[in-house]
Amino acid sequence: MMEKIGSIILLTISILFFGTPLVFLSMLFWHQSYVWLLGVAIVVIYILFILKILQFFKTTRRKQVTAFVMVGIIIVPVVLAGQTYYESKLATVDSEINIWAYHPFTEDNQVVQLDEQSTLTLHGTMPKMDGATALYPLYTAFVEATYPENPDYFKRTVMVNKTPDAYQNVMNRKVDVIFAAGPSERQLKVAQQKNIELNMTPIGKEAFVFFVHKNNPIDNLTLEQVRGIYSGEITNWSQVGGANEKIRAFQRPEDSGSQTALQRLMEDTPIMIAEKRDVVTGMGGIIEEVAQYKNYKNALGYTFRYYSTEMVRNDQIKLLSIEGIAPTKENIRNNTYPITSEFYAITAGTSNDNTEKLIEWILSLQGQALVEKVGYVPVDEVNK
Repeated sequence: MMEKIGSIILLTISILFFGTPLVFLSMLFWHQSYVWLLGVAIVVIYILFILKILQFFKTTRRKQVTAFVMVGIIIVPVVLAGQTYYESKLATVDSEINIWAYHPFTEDNQVVQLDEQSTLTLHGTMPKMDGATALYPLYTAFVEATYPENPDYFKRTVMVNKTPDAYQNVMNRKVDVIFAAGPSERQLKVAQQKNIELNMTPIGKEAFVFFVHKNNPIDNLTLEQVRGIYSGEITNWSQVGGANEKIRAFQRPEDSGSQTALQRLMEDTPIMIAEKRDVVTGMGGIIEEVAQYKNYKNALGYTFRYYSTEMVRNDQIKLLSIEGIAPTKENIRNNTYPITSEFYAITAGTSNDNTEKLIEWILSLQGQALVEKVGYVPVDEVNK
């Protein structure tokens, strides 16, 4: 018996000595799915050797039972690993984007330039700004057109912290102006509690869009169908003319620009409570406890047109028409696309005089021409 115990101890030491560094190295170089499989394989081999040392395999029956149990043990992690690997390969829309490409005054950036000299050049203290990820390419274009050249603006003067943080920053006087969609009810309530007036200047128009996997046969939804899906009344694509598959309707975090847009679209219809795994992260960022939108063939998501078509450019999704109208720039311009809204330059009592000058310039013919050139639709007043 002591000999068997000694063999087991020696086996355990050997497994730990060789298996631990092997698992560690696999975590560094392999996909997570393979790490799980390797760990399970090591455990199964360890158990089999223990049973052999204990002379467990004396009968054919025991060998058969052991083989059956081992196969069962292996199948579960194989299936889970396969699912994890499959999900890791799914295209995402709310994926990380390279915001460095839009930092102002940096070499080889993608910031859109005016075709002529700007009619405004700011002097003195530059307005501090923040905003939604989807609008970052726009307000950095404003910066390059009107600010003195300085590649060190990022994080100190020109920030991109997403819509919820941007609203907090402008209300806490950390920035002079933010560029974002309109505030949520909760953000309006916070401003009221702090006795802060949010001055919202429309500077352009954008479409709120819904998207599905490119192989989804659905090309169009009505507003009533969208409300039915996000209220939980419509749960299967077959109810709206699609395949017999459960609709996996993703949502965004509270106070994000697109979640606020959904809430406005729903009007008085309550939004169903989404599973945590079906709540996607902020545009370009990752929030703990929630998962990114994954492009399952039965998934439905939403965002803003510019972000999906110009920044992420994901060819694995397609934007849906709403009420038979596609979310094109022309349909946004002529107000035929039914979910079109303005986005704003928002202040909350800034003392920086350059902020007002900048906003006035944004509304000028030249400023609105830059809005158009970046890829957004200017406000109506300039197009008349």
